[in-house]
Amino acid sequence: MKRFTSVPASILLDPLLRSWLLEDMGRGDRSTAALFEGKAPIGHAQWIVKEAGIIAGLPIAGRVFQLLNDQVSFEPIAQEGENYERGQAIAKISGAMDALLTGERVALNLVMRLSGIATMTRQYVNQIADLPTQLVDTRKTTPGLRLLEKYATQVGGAVNHRMGLDDGVMLKDNHIAAVGGIATAIARIRGHVPYPLTIEVETEQLDQVREAIEHGADIIMLDNMPLKSMQQAVAMIRQANPRIKIEASGNVTLETIRSVAQTGVDYISSSAPITRSTWLDISMRIQ
Repeated sequence: MKRFTSVPASILLDPLLRSWLLEDMGRGDRSTAALFEGKAPIGHAQWIVKEAGIIAGLPIAGRVFQLLNDQVSFEPIAQEGENYERGQAIAKISGAMDALLTGERVALNLVMRLSGIATMTRQYVNQIADLPTQLVDTRKTTPGLRLLEKYATQVGGAVNHRMGLDDGVMLKDNHIAAVGGIATAIARIRGHVPYPLTIEVETEQLDQVREAIEHGADIIMLDNMPLKSMQQAVAMIRQANPRIKIEASGNVTLETIRSVAQTGVDYISSSAPITRSTWLDISMRIQ
């Protein structure tokens, strides 16, 4: 499986990390500051996984420590996107002891959260690995963490859907209801969409699928459709215009994702890897 390993650029990442460090430190790390008089000694630590899972976010953790002290060396042992078993070391850290202790919680929290997402994402991806359908994420993300949570789904093997509202046009049920129908919604918005953005339309019934086809939707989402209706919709779309991409969405689980993929859709979107995943337990041990 192809792994995504490109970490978000520092110009995007650093303001987020600084704000989270400030949130944790407040007016200063009273515990750590009281331990050392003057310059803190050099310390060494390892990160150990306490349960099996897919690792994601180690380069981001390294940046946390370096913002506190640019002389800290954070050396990942684990590869992003690979599975590690309980008890394995995944990183080595060396540097001023105060930076290691102050940055520990923010750095660990991020990697535990992102690794949990990557782990569940991989479980979903594995269910359809031999099929041409791709898993995509959604905008159901934690405010402030979207950039990193979507990075984690890519590490797990998924494809990012829109990062934000400016990435593409998606006419959902409430957009359609607000103007009275799919035809009106597409007509109103088509002249305002800059090239090369596409128009995606959410549908729940076959008559809506027909309307989306007739009015030139680029992507048609089949939302919460029964499998039989989904199969009929896929056949209808393929016959009308094979270039239209098809996305299935709505209450997709590990038990149902394969059946949905077998209907022939191009993409399956699910918020579950982000909204239902649990953190992967990791600890830092001073040597």
